[in-house]
Amino acid sequence: MISYLKSFFCSPVEKGGFGWTNSDFSYVTAFFTGFYAGITIIAGLVIDKIGTKLGLALSLITWSVFGIANAFAGGTVAVHIFVRSLFGIGEAGNFPASIKTVAEWFPKKERALATGIFNSGSNIGAMISALFVPWCLVYFGTSLGWKMAYIITGALGFLWLIFWFWLYDTPKKQKRLLKPEYDYIHSDDEPVVDDIVVVEKKVAWGKLFGYRHTWSFFWGKFLTDGVWWFYLFWLPDYLIKQFGMAPADVKWPAFIVYGVAIIGSVFGGSIPLYLINRGMQVYKARTTAMLMIGIVPLIVLTTQYFGNVQRFGTSAMYLAVGVICIAAAAHQAWSANLFTTVSDMFPKKAVGSVTGIGAMAGGLGGVLVQLLAGKLTDVFKDNPQHAYLIMFAFCGLAYVTAWGIMKTLVPKYKPITDL
Repeated sequence: MISYLKSFFCSPVEKGGFGWTNSDFSYVTAFFTGFYAGITIIAGLVIDKIGTKLGLALSLITWSVFGIANAFAGGTVAVHIFVRSLFGIGEAGNFPASIKTVAEWFPKKERALATGIFNSGSNIGAMISALFVPWCLVYFGTSLGWKMAYIITGALGFLWLIFWFWLYDTPKKQKRLLKPEYDYIHSDDEPVVDDIVVVEKKVAWGKLFGYRHTWSFFWGKFLTDGVWWFYLFWLPDYLIKQFGMAPADVKWPAFIVYGVAIIGSVFGGSIPLYLINRGMQVYKARTTAMLMIGIVPLIVLTTQYFGNVQRFGTSAMYLAVGVICIAAAAHQAWSANLFTTVSDMFPKKAVGSVTGIGAMAGGLGGVLVQLLAGKLTDVFKDNPQHAYLIMFAFCGLAYVTAWGIMKTLVPKYKPITDL
């Protein structure tokens, strides 16, 4: 949501904005991402200990409280950095809890698809934000609209919490779950997994860093998460600077990009399921799907070629957005499969902790990408196309690089059984 408020934050004070520079904006997003990264590694450990139901609830409460607090941050960069950082603490528990929930409720062959479906929810949120934030600025006025955007979204978090406590529980505690359904969920668990051991034996958290599997996930997240943060925070700025669009008009191209990303998230999760159903081993199916998906974002290297207004005229914006749509969809497809590699290789009791480690790595990568984007757009403020050429080059090459590192670290499937 903050990306759609960027033009307001960076507008001159005399025009009602805060007068921030691009670097100021990047500091706010980078600190948020940094706190999100740092706390995620702790959040994963805590969620493995207290469970998904309570863990995700606590994260959402923190997210909603500090989300609302953003409305009272004023126009000072330092205050926004402080409040937005605390907001990142609440954000940190989301993926460790969500991935652990998928591991609890789905057999391995279906986890990428399930992850793709729930991961598409963030894209739906981005689509709604693209329309909701401009509506708030118009309906409530500029000075009040940005505050109401934070207050309303934070309040919705508390509303969702009611349904979470009412409807969710683990398979063992879910009274509405039938025995055949329970058996199907555990149909492809490793034979060595013993439910009693899972409950009684604590995860040797520090030991996780001794496994190549952990570092494989770490580098996969570190190199690719920042790409999505870039699309999420800087797409409106790119559309404004590259094509001279008015801030109010960027909502529809952004809406389309995030909408197409939903398709990528779900479709990407279905690819390994297709391969597994045709006899391919789970890990091989996962890595094969990730290689296929990782090649697709290379198309983003052509964004600035197709986005050249002098070459393609009014069609340039549509062509560039089309390229970004494909790349964004590929990212979500990659993400759905990347997350699932954790539950493929680690016992369920360690999934939250390992996911937290990876999310921390992804957040650190996101921090660097935010700072780089802010610095480049300030350095090349007279020629922003140069800044975005560099950024898109990174975005295009990140996935094949990550896949190569991951495959080198874990060339063959070998589940972790000694935790």
